[in-house]
Amino acid sequence: TAPPPTTGRAEMVTKTDARARMMTGASSAVSIAMMEGGHGMESGDDARGYNGNGKRAYSSRRTNTSSNQLVHMIMNLDKRMVSLGLAVGLLVVMLLAARTSIIAVLVLASCVCSLGFAVYLMQWVLAKDEGTPNMQEVSDAIREGADGFFAVQYSLIGKLAGMLAVVIYAIYSMRQLTKEQEEAGLTRQTFAWLTTLSFVLGAVCSAASGYVGMWVSVRANVRVAGAARRSAREALQIALRAGGFAAIVVVSMTVLGVSVLFSVFSFIFDVGRPGGMNIHELPLMLVGYGFGASFVALFAQLGGGIFTKAADVGADLVGKVEAGIPEDDARNPAVIADLVGDNVGDCSARGADLFESIAAEVISAMILGGTMAKKANLPDATGFIMFPLVVHALDCFVSAVGIMSIGSKPLSSKEDPYEVLKGGYNVALALSVVGFGVSTRVMLWVDDVPGAWVHFFGCGLIGMVCAYAFVFIAQYYTDYKYKPVRMIAEASTTGHGTNIIAGVGVGMESTAAPVLVISAAIISAYWVGQTAGLTDVATGLPTGGLFGTAVATMGMLSTAAYVLTMDVFGPIADNAGGIVEMSDQPEMVREITDQLDAVGNTTKATTKGYAIGSAALASFLLFSAYMDEVESFTGKPFKVVDIAVPEVFVAGLLGSMIVYLFTAFACTAVGRTAQEVVTEVRRQFAERPGIMTREEKPDYSRCVSIVAAASLREMIKPGCLAVMGPIAVGMVFRYIGMVTEQPLLGAKAVAGMLMFATVA
Repeated sequence: TAPPPTTGRAEMVTKTDARARMMTGASSAVSIAMMEGGHGMESGDDARGYNGNGKRAYSSRRTNTSSNQLVHMIMNLDKRMVSLGLAVGLLVVMLLAARTSIIAVLVLASCVCSLGFAVYLMQWVLAKDEGTPNMQEVSDAIREGADGFFAVQYSLIGKLAGMLAVVIYAIYSMRQLTKEQEEAGLTRQTFAWLTTLSFVLGAVCSAASGYVGMWVSVRANVRVAGAARRSAREALQIALRAGGFAAIVVVSMTVLGVSVLFSVFSFIFDVGRPGGMNIHELPLMLVGYGFGASFVALFAQLGGGIFTKAADVGADLVGKVEAGIPEDDARNPAVIADLVGDNVGDCSARGADLFESIAAEVISAMILGGTMAKKANLPDATGFIMFPLVVHALDCFVSAVGIMSIGSKPLSSKEDPYEVLKGGYNVALALSVVGFGVSTRVMLWVDDVPGAWVHFFGCGLIGMVCAYAFVFIAQYYTDYKYKPVRMIAEASTTGHGTNIIAGVGVGMESTAAPVLVISAAIISAYWVGQTAGLTDVATGLPTGGLFGTAVATMGMLSTAAYVLTMDVFGPIADNAGGIVEMSDQPEMVREITDQLDAVGNTTKATTKGYAIGSAALASFLLFSAYMDEVESFTGKPFKVVDIAVPEVFVAGLLGSMIVYLFTAFACTAVGRTAQEVVTEVRRQFAERPGIMTREEKPDYSRCVSIVAAASLREMIKPGCLAVMGPIAVGMVFRYIGMVTEQPLLGAKAVAGMLMFATVA
């Protein structure tokens, strides 16, 4: 039950009603303003989306938007026919997987079970009450703003991806095939079509992962706010399980997409049959899937990141600093834009980002596993190639257990919510150690070298230790219980300048420990794998080192679903706090959401550190996979990148430059957009003084449309720089190599560029 009324509650109810009226209809104007291209509202329309005659100003346009037509079309589909179609498709894929390997069948079955568990979490969360009507008004505005921005943003990303798909087809239709691919009957046109389709599938799955993260966030926030009226533990549990739904779906879809492609391609090219393609070559066919995921994640992170940071800065500078009103106050015209940004930046973009990270790690590990098995002349390479898929199928299981291990036991006054979440992570990590050991014993067993699997299990343990270290490092530098945060807080007592200096100093210091951890992990995993006993039959040299680093990366990402759960927890808790503040709930409710919000900031930092750490560990893996692929397609040895070659060194400098130029573009975009928000909020405060006395309604939609339009416009330049930079470097230096008779100079220059960019 809700807390009893407090003194002055009648006044609070009056304020609440005023705030509710502020929100009524604003969400419709928000979404339509963005659908119209971010131009805001028409003259004569008020903040609620009504015109002077008291009628909906946007009703006709809302009905005619293509996104709403698509939603209605999907909702009107016959559910039985859809279920039947999905069942038939799943059966066909299962049959193809059975023809490939029993491991593929088990992986697909595991993905289906994981998605079923995600549906259970979704139903559990949606069964919770949505709080008071005032809470629902605020939540509806956030939801429609996020949905509107997502539709416009991904429509633009879809157009860019479509154009790039045409370019990919043109390039691959002229690309040289490997000797094994030609012997298997693969033509350039077929290779181009399959790579392009893989790219499109990866892009679609990445976009779907981003949507899932946003979809659950905008529905769970109000339920967390409602639960905070009853207990902190219930609110924490709802936010965690909502995050778990998004995380399980993201990881399951990653594994499912790669598994389906692997099974279909195995059938098309008769892998394992006389005259068919060798299984070692099959992972090279999956590269398009990873690129599609990376392309969408890049622009999702850019657009969502610019949106959330610009809205946050703009809202706080005028509202908190100049006007002196609390954070998330309903009188701030930019407050809805700030809350929408949490969903499109921290939830949607993070889901697409982690999808891309896992997809790239899985495919590159499959490539390295196949290459190592080929060099070592192993009779059956299926286990080494399918091992990454098994690990992440296991990830969904152990993370599900970790999520469910956090029950409804009430939080004690001395209990830290972050330690509760970390307890679930410890459960998932412990189960992951056991499952990883069993998987390595079953799948990486080599008859001639019976102890090899123990070495690879050791590599996995190194990755898990690395993951745990990153969780602790992120907590140390972002949790108020530890020295760094307290030092920054103390510096704030002497002014803005000392606060900024202390913050920048702590931020730079925080890079040291992760670099040391990653460095130790790469070297130790490489040599543990190198001493596994597997040798290259052609040279007699050890050949397990690179695959050892791949296994370490898998170990680090073996609990990725639970870490993503904690990440989505953060913006949900943040939104819940905003809803509580705007609906004017009692102070005790706000204290609960503030505590969860503070923990959410730490979990978001944890996930960012975890994602960066896993990307750094995987960068060595991806770099090696790139060199292997170049060698496979050109038939020329490519073992070393010599930075003493002037062209390679210059390409490295260009790679470092691109990193800083990309950062400059992104920071400048945030600054310009925030300036527009500040100007708009100041204008509303100056022209409509009744906003501060709650007699007038802020125009929330105007701020949202400003940020939406600016973020979509500003994400193009840095995104194109990241995509086109390596292509331009490769083409220019390839031409220079042709003129100066330096074979593979283009590939070597790109390798140098990637190496320096990673270090930068």
